[in-house]
Amino acid sequence: MKIEVKKMGNDVKLPEYQHYGEDCGMDLMSRYEYNLKPGEYKLIKTGLKIAIPQGYGGFVYPRSGLALKKGITVLNADGVIDPGYRGELGVILINHSSKEFNISKNDRIAQLIIHKTFEIEWKEVNELSESSRNAGGFGHTGRQ
Repeated sequence: MKIEVKKMGNDVKLPEYQHYGEDCGMDLMSRYEYNLKPGEYKLIKTGLKIAIPQGYGGFVYPRSGLALKKGITVLNADGVIDPGYRGELGVILINHSSKEFNISKNDRIAQLIIHKTFEIEWKEVNELSESSRNAGGFGHTGRQ
């Protein structure tokens, strides 16, 4: 799939796979330097604008290594990029650790995955069909 992308400067890096053909997410990188204090969250700019085709959406996920090793994650995970959006991509990162976290220019901050999406139409009914689960949820099986 080819997606149109506009870099907002010659020094902006395109999203990239670390293991092409094996990764489903492409790393997004920071356009600027930032500092996140413990408990703080900020919008981290990428310097990219993209044109996602109709019928698809862009979804921004945390990087597992940043979450595990540094306590840094995407605050609104999963971040959603609608196909009609043409502004600069930004990632809301939060620092859940007890230490400051410094982001350098071009650091990998999150990953972008493009998913197929579906437009739905609601079909209002008086009753829903039965299932083995029915209304059970939120730990109703009693299993950990």
